[in-house]
Parts: sequence; C-alpha cells; structure tokens
Amino acid sequence: MSTVRIIPCLDVAEGKVVKGVNFEGLKEVGDPIALAKQYYEDGADELTFLDVAATVNNRDTTYQLATAVAEQVFIPLTIGGGVRSAEDAKRLIASGADKIGVNSAAVARPELITEIADVLGSQAVVVSVDAKRGSTKSGFEVTTHGGKKSTGIDALEWAKKAIDLGSGEILLNSIDADGTKTGFDIEMLTVFRKVSSVPLIASGGGGKPADFVAAAHAGADAVLAASVFHFGLFTIQDVKAEMRAAGIEVR
Repeated sequence: MSTVRIIPCLDVAEGKVVKGVNFEGLKEVGDPIALAKQYYEDGADELTFLDVAATVNNRDTTYQLATAVAEQVFIPLTIGGGVRSAEDAKRLIASGADKIGVNSAAVARPELITEIADVLGSQAVVVSVDAKRGSTKSGFEVTTHGGKKSTGIDALEWAKKAIDLGSGEILLNSIDADGTKTGFDIEMLTVFRKVSSVPLIASGGGGKPADFVAAAHAGADAVLAASVFHFGLFTIQDVKAEMRAAGIEVR
C-alpha cells in the first residue's frame, strides 16, 4: 500500500468556513486562513477548499483566498467550486492553487475536464463525484449543486469517463454519509476502487480515527474530512497515529 494522504476539507461560503450534514443546514465554523494554517501546522498532507456558494460575485473572494492561503501554507492546495472554464482554472492556479476541483460544470459539459487538463496537466485536475444511492446500473447516482440535484447519471460510469477525459484524481464524496460521522462509505469506496486507475480520495462520514484506517484498507489513496477536524473531535496526528498502528504508511 502506498502512502495515504490526510486532507482536511474546508467548505467556504462568502469567505467563511461552513459545515452541515448531507450538504444541508450549513453553519459558520471559522476563518479559512486561520484554519488552513492550523491544519498545516498539525501535519495535513494537503488542503481542499470548496466554494459551496460559488457565484460570479463570490469568484473574486475565492481568488483572494487562494492567494492568502498559499502565502501561509506550503502543501498542495486544491480549490473547487464555480470553475466553469480553463480560464477560471488558470486564474486559480495563478492565484496560488496547485489543483483544481470540478464537479457540476463538468457534469454539464464533460469536455471541461479535457480543456483544463490540456492547459494545466491531468495532475492538476480533481473531479469531485458527489454520489448517492439510486436506481442506476451501479446503484450509485451522480448529484450536483452540493448534493441537491439528482442527475440520473450512473456515478461509476461517470468516474470512468472523467478519468478518460483527463482527471488526475477522483474525489469520491458519499452524500449519504456526508457529515454523519458514522464512518466512510466503504461499500461505495470498494466499488469505485475497482474501476479507478487514478488516485481515489474518500470523503464523507469520518467520525473516529479508525474510520480513516477502514477507508485506507478499502483502497483510498487519500482520506478527506471536515467537521471532525473543525470541531476538534480529534487531530490529524491522531489519525496518522492510528494508521501507523494499523500498518498503513503515512507522511
């Protein structure tokens, strides 16, 4: 097993970090720059920022955030939310991001993945798949707009297509598990692991350090979490200690 990365995720709306359950009931939990610096000092391997209220008016705030965080934090930074063109992606990279997260806009226009990969390289493209249980062939359906809109698209087939189009990583977020702290969606993760030829990031449901171990054993190359770190239930080092004890290599 290769080294597993631990990635705190900061959902940002109007310049503040927010968190909810199943993508609903978002509440403000802190300042993104202060939290980013704290997680960097705590040993995070990467950071992910998702603008969950991305609008044209909020776009400049996201660019400013990328610059401010990049000045404080010296680990890979992924920023997503509201990216609709290769130009948006290029500007975020120029502002300080290392990778670009895309979701809803890529579902609407899949060629966006290739357009960004052609300009920045596949290693800079992270396609977020917000999946929930549904009546599709694989039993998992793609959702967009923060889990609010069902698409009828088979999530497994979409992940494979995204990789073919140039995605360098898949961020697999279980809408069913999001914010519940009941454990990562091991069933979903196991299914996607079998078809993903690129690194797979598990997201949604982490509630204790042992949950991160289970996700790694199910094939996650990285494990992403938000509320457990935001609210101090345990630290990044607690997770890494649990993983080392289970024989999983971490940085």
